[in-house]
Amino acid sequence: MDTAATATTGAVDPRTFASFSEFYPFYLTEHSNVTCRRLHFVGSSLSLSCLALVFVTGSAWWILVGLLCGYGFAWIGHFGFEKNKPASFKRPLYSFMGDWVMYKDILTGRVKI
Repeated sequence: MDTAATATTGAVDPRTFASFSEFYPFYLTEHSNVTCRRLHFVGSSLSLSCLALVFVTGSAWWILVGLLCGYGFAWIGHFGFEKNKPASFKRPLYSFMGDWVMYKDILTGRVKI
């Protein structure tokens, strides 16, 4: 990460991380608001339910509903409570991975909601 850029601007550019292991601590700081984390958890849980419904019903429409649930709840958390922009706009793959690692960390008690 380019610390000179962050020292002068006060903001971290998520594109500067060379690996997911460097990115994830930053990801957690972008989710410091408990309501934002709860909304992420609800959205991810609904997305998993929609994925199951794809297989149960055979309807691919549940994929779209799952994406809308996952991103909708997360973006409400960021814009409404965390007051920041989701890192998915600049690091979509790492952000997607971060969503599921944080989900696992919530389930295991490592991240509190």
